[in-house]
Amino acid sequence: MKLHDGIDERLRAFIESQHLFFVATAPLAADGHVNLSPKGLDGTFVVLGEHEVAYLDLTGSGSETVAHLRENGRITVMFCAFEGPPNIVRLHGTGRYVALGEAGFDAYRALFADHAGARGVVVVDVERVSDSCGYAVPFMSHEGDRDLLTRWAGNRGDEGLATYRAEKNATSIDGLPALDPSTPAPAPAPAPAPAPAPS
Repeated sequence: MKLHDGIDERLRAFIESQHLFFVATAPLAADGHVNLSPKGLDGTFVVLGEHEVAYLDLTGSGSETVAHLRENGRITVMFCAFEGPPNIVRLHGTGRYVALGEAGFDAYRALFADHAGARGVVVVDVERVSDSCGYAVPFMSHEGDRDLLTRWAGNRGDEGLATYRAEKNATSIDGLPALDPSTPAPAPAPAPAPAPAPS
């Protein structure tokens, strides 16, 4: 294992070329559930600097990461090579959650691809950067992104997603507060102005 002062250009290129990454968080309670989530979809992860990264959080059935970050902030993000030379990169740090409707969300949202169903952005202040061999990680090829989550979100629409988040994402499995169920759905886009009547 090698420690790095920050995310240099080589590590950034490796991170940005991966189609899959993993996010680990945990509550403070000794009997709480540790969470590990796979994340995918191109255009949902950005390196903001040598010590800062962010990813787009899409609406889903769980809200463990949100709850853990709001309780204690601890987070690890891991990337591993499934193609090319073996490598594993871990980013340890402190994360914060910028939810849909909160100040700063729109500015962060503009950094990512236009995937339907965004409910927030996870921003990580990276305190420790390491890479190590990935000799036991298998070779696997990327055939393409699944579109099931984004199609599901698009079919539900903004109001349907807001209702889903209120019902499914308000707390973690340990009962920690996660997404605020009172967060409103985004306002609909204004209707286009009617064409002027012919003179």
